[in-house]
Amino acid sequence: MIKHRGFPGRLPGTDFQFTIRRANPRGATPLTARARHADRRPADRRADAAFLAALIDHFGSDPFPRGNLDAGRLSWLLGREVVPASDPFDAADYEALLRIDMNQARTSFPELFDAR
Repeated sequence: MIKHRGFPGRLPGTDFQFTIRRANPRGATPLTARARHADRRPADRRADAAFLAALIDHFGSDPFPRGNLDAGRLSWLLGREVVPASDPFDAADYEALLRIDMNQARTSFPELFDAR
């Protein structure tokens, strides 16, 4: 499992995790696209925005391996702002390549791009 050095481990001041410490010996947790409903808690929305901002700062629009990024946090963005960069895509592989769809990210989280 690739460890993304310099990537924030969590949202500061919270328990929202962005990375994992070690690989699961039974295999990687599969990524599954989760629906984000309009009634999500503000703290969850802030965590999604902070995680996407960290991804953009760390990787930009380049493909990146899943590595030690948290499966649960990635799943909230998968299929919209974060998309598979390779075909076929193995959702249960730490080496799976992903990339950020900047157009969708700009649409979903305009506040991230207004500040830049």
